[in-house]
Amino acid sequence: MAGGRRQAPPREDVLAAAMEMIAERGLEKLTMAALGREVGMSSGHLLYYFGSKDELLLRTLEWSEGRLGGERGRLLTRTAPARERLDAYVDLYVPDGHRDPHWSLWLEVWNRSQNADADADARDRQAAIEGAWHRDLVALLAEGISRGEFRRVDPDRFAARLRALLDGFSIHVAIGLRGTDRAQILRHVHEFLADGLLADT
Repeated sequence: MAGGRRQAPPREDVLAAAMEMIAERGLEKLTMAALGREVGMSSGHLLYYFGSKDELLLRTLEWSEGRLGGERGRLLTRTAPARERLDAYVDLYVPDGHRDPHWSLWLEVWNRSQNADADADARDRQAAIEGAWHRDLVALLAEGISRGEFRRVDPDRFAARLRALLDGFSIHVAIGLRGTDRAQILRHVHEFLADGLLADT
């Protein structure tokens, strides 16, 4: 109404704008003031809603992961061989390239959470995100084993090792480590899967 207070945008719109800024301008350009200008709010208003930049980043990560989780669910519930769905999982996991916005955000959240004073709730929320990826992978491996597509490995142990491999390689891609790129990393991962999961089938 005329002369009335301007309505704040829904939180999801703010999180989407934050992710878009990271994608377009890089994480270092995401300040409370810049985000406020983008969504028509003051930085003080944003701090009122989120409490801190750390919380804003974690909420943005949770929002982004929610979208990825939906995509992961669709990929993994398709009617397709387990190996094909495992390849889709790996493809979704590995960053698109240097400065991938989702991985840039993950790296920043990880970096901030290493502080000894980090909020235990924030750590639990990060663990919940990691746990969802892990559970989906364990279930897929167990299904592939039961169908005879994969070797009889311990799904939980194999998933932990595979995700550690994916995390290490993904960090190399996201930071633009010289001599690594997405295609090269995917070849390494596919060789690891062929050697450890598909042999003797």
